[in-house]
Amino acid sequence: MVADPTRGDGAITLAISPALKALGVKNRYRIFEIPKHIQYEIAMPRMRKYIEVSAQIYGIYLQYISPDDIHVYSIDEVFIDATPYLKTYNCKAKDFAKLLMNAVMEKTGICATAGIGTNLYLAKIAMDIVAKHVPEHIGILTEELYRKCLWKHQPLTDFWNVGRGTAARLAKYGVYDMQGITELPEEVLYKEFGIKAEFIIDHAWGREPCTMADIHNYRGKSRSLSNSQILFEDYDVDSAHIVMKEMVENLVLELVENNLYAKGISLYIRYSKDCIPATGGNMKLEQTSCSIRKIQAAFDKLYIDKVKIGYGIRQIGIALTDLTYEPDMQLSFFDDHKDDENEMQLEVAMVGIRNKYGKNALLKGFNLFDKATGIKRNTMIGGHNG
Repeated sequence: MVADPTRGDGAITLAISPALKALGVKNRYRIFEIPKHIQYEIAMPRMRKYIEVSAQIYGIYLQYISPDDIHVYSIDEVFIDATPYLKTYNCKAKDFAKLLMNAVMEKTGICATAGIGTNLYLAKIAMDIVAKHVPEHIGILTEELYRKCLWKHQPLTDFWNVGRGTAARLAKYGVYDMQGITELPEEVLYKEFGIKAEFIIDHAWGREPCTMADIHNYRGKSRSLSNSQILFEDYDVDSAHIVMKEMVENLVLELVENNLYAKGISLYIRYSKDCIPATGGNMKLEQTSCSIRKIQAAFDKLYIDKVKIGYGIRQIGIALTDLTYEPDMQLSFFDDHKDDENEMQLEVAMVGIRNKYGKNALLKGFNLFDKATGIKRNTMIGGHNG
């Protein structure tokens, strides 16, 4: 299995072998959840290597397909609109999938799987559920095949976008498969799930109105930058505050690197073993800002207002919200404009040094505290061993 044992027995398994799966071990288990009688090998994650190989495979696809017809979904998955290429290559969808899979195997030695569907959702389900159980590793679904073969499939959590919470809420109504969803009155689903019911109903029938063009043309109404960190032991209020300061500084420097300014901030704090409900909140900044000093002060105030003293803290989430490329033109009477300019120059220099020599090339005193996590996390990619 792939996991980082240096993070303790609570570390999540990022991937497991078919042999482990056959013994009943599930992906995303924590190390301590694996039965003691099972012998296994642990491989450290190497995220930088995974990203390099992912980029290599994407480059292979680009030899056959325009980037306008590809949507990168994750480090190891892409959606491809193959429709315009079947005529070009004079082949059927399955043959086109084999062409791409063989190219990946020849140049990387990696065996790919493929899901072919008449829409994005069916392609995803064909890969997730069907392709794993056929020798050629290619699953094919139409709406008719989906209803015939997968309407009774359990558990529901095997289906894309159906988590344990959604499955539990459906179970209250005696629904344990996709066909059961189609038989439940729609008003019940809308009452239970709100607007999300629209997706649940469409997917239960095998429908998906979203197209590749919709994905490429989508523009969010507002932009934000966020970061979240799960702590591997209970942190007291002061120690968690240090971690939050590290996270804020890194996120603001990302803001500076992208020439953005924030209008608001958001904070989320989850406590040990969910002993009390999570706390947090949002705050509007007095001016749009990319100043570490000002944004750090705003987070300090929000933290003091929202944190519950006396409870172990296990997760901290922060966000810079309502991002804009335009600085606030209205200056405050209480700010020295020259100080702001000097700070901006310093932040730009910090970004340059970190990009050239690594994030740990520049550290502050609080990064050296025992409970600080910044130095270790600066060597990670996506929160995992680089």
